[in-house]
Amino acid sequence: MTQENENLKKENPADSIPKEVSADFKFIIGEKVGMTQIYTDSGELKGVTVIKAGPCKVAYIRNTEKDGYNSVCLGFGHSKEKNFPSPLKGIFEKNNLKPLKHLKEVRVDKIEGFEPGQIVSLAGRFKDGDWVDLQGITIGKGFAGGMKRHNFRGQPASHGASDRERAPGGLASRRSLGRVMPGQRMAGHLGQERVTVHKVQILKVLAEKNLVLVNGSVPGKEGSIVYMLKTVKKIPNPVVAQPKSKTKKEAAKAPAKKK
Repeated sequence: MTQENENLKKENPADSIPKEVSADFKFIIGEKVGMTQIYTDSGELKGVTVIKAGPCKVAYIRNTEKDGYNSVCLGFGHSKEKNFPSPLKGIFEKNNLKPLKHLKEVRVDKIEGFEPGQIVSLAGRFKDGDWVDLQGITIGKGFAGGMKRHNFRGQPASHGASDRERAPGGLASRRSLGRVMPGQRMAGHLGQERVTVHKVQILKVLAEKNLVLVNGSVPGKEGSIVYMLKTVKKIPNPVVAQPKSKTKKEAAKAPAKKK
């Protein structure tokens, strides 16, 4: 039993830990730990992002009759009770839960089988080789110019244009309207946006440590929250090793077929 599960047992007065949500529920909240490198079974060196995924708990449930839609709210991590508004405190007290720090609602088709207090762990939910979508908040970089924010190439540095090298160029139309249109690419706030990276492969799952190693980078800095769910994209077919064909030398040495 992991340390996280022992803590969950202490939080609940019941003798046993609440039953886990079915493994068919392919969603979990995690925290970005950092990046490293690992060797695959085939000897390839891969850059991976380490994510501490779960364990999460079901905070509350929405249903069609009362709320107009079906969803399950997961919570990850804990915080002091004073940091939460009164409505959330009431939800936690009603469901006998310790205040959960990060909450995320997930739409589901049916809410049967979900109960407040249930655990959503990594074990059995995702395995090596699965393809997932990862969602996180990008690193905020403050106010940035057009070249850094939108990859503008700048203007010529010759012909006396000493102050135009990093200028964005014309912004408004000359005749019609003659004003800057909404959506014009300009200097402004860069980063701090929710970004989803589709179809990322899981290279290794360490369920006993609640760690997932995914192939590639993940939005956000170390310690930021990451949502992991089954990919909505088409999953590529697995690569099947084909038998090696004979080389020209082996084919020449082979005995000729009798007619």
